[in-house]
Amino acid sequence: MTRNIALVLEYDGTRFSGFQRQADALTVQEELERAIKALTGQEVRVRGAGRTDAGVHASGQVVAFQTESQLTVERFHHGLDYYLPEDIAVVGAYEAPEDFDPRRHATSRVYRYTMVVRKGKSPLRRRHVYIIGQWPDTQAMVKALGYLEGTRDFAPFSGDPGEGKSTVRRVDRTAVWCEGDTVYLEVEGNAFLPQQVRRMAAAVLNVGLGKLTQANFEALARSEKRGAAHWVLPPQGLCLRNVKYEDFSSEGPC
Repeated sequence: MTRNIALVLEYDGTRFSGFQRQADALTVQEELERAIKALTGQEVRVRGAGRTDAGVHASGQVVAFQTESQLTVERFHHGLDYYLPEDIAVVGAYEAPEDFDPRRHATSRVYRYTMVVRKGKSPLRRRHVYIIGQWPDTQAMVKALGYLEGTRDFAPFSGDPGEGKSTVRRVDRTAVWCEGDTVYLEVEGNAFLPQQVRRMAAAVLNVGLGKLTQANFEALARSEKRGAAHWVLPPQGLCLRNVKYEDFSSEGPC
C-alpha cells in the first residue's frame, strides 16, 4: 500500500544551494531523499512547500513523499534524523491524505528577515542575521512594507521567475518590530517569487535608513519592471518560519 508521509523540517541553509535538487550542487532535498533511501531502502522524490534560495534557513518547511514502507511515523521522525546531517532535522512526521501536496494545498507562507544593529561583526550570529551599522526608522519601514499588502504584480521585487511565469502574488500581512538590538521584518502571503522577500526587505530597509523616500518606494513598487528593486539582502537573515494549511500550521521558532 502506498502511503503519503508529510514532514516538517528545520534546517540551517548556510551550506546548501537552496531546497530544490540541482545538478552539481548540494541541496536540502538531495540530503533528505538520501536519508529516506537509507532508512527505507526506497528511492523517493520529495515535494516541498517552498523552494528556499541558497543560504536561506527554515524552521517550518513542509515536505511530503510517497512510500511503500510500513514504518510508523515515529520511526520516520527519529530514523530520518539519524541519517540526516547536523544542519537538517525532522521536527514532525505525519500520515497525510493520499492527494496531499505541500505546495498546492498551502494557504500561506510566513517568512521572517532578521537584522542586528551593531558596530562591527557578530561571530556567534553571523550565519542567521544581517548586520546593519545604525538604527533604521522602523515606523517608516512599517509604512513602506504595509504598502505592499494585497494582490499586485511583484515583478519589481522578483528575480527570474522562469519563462512565462506570472509575477502576481498576494501579501496578506506584514510586520516590522524591534527586540533589543534586533529588527525583525515578517511577511505572510500565498506564495513568493525568487528573491522577493529579500528584495522587499532591502527596499524597505533603504526607506528606514533614509536612502529611499516613501514616494519613491511606492513608485518603484508600481513600476511593473522585473528586478527594478535591484538591492538584494544576503540570504542568511531569511527564514521560512511557517507554512499554513486549512487544518495545520508548521510554525517554527526562527
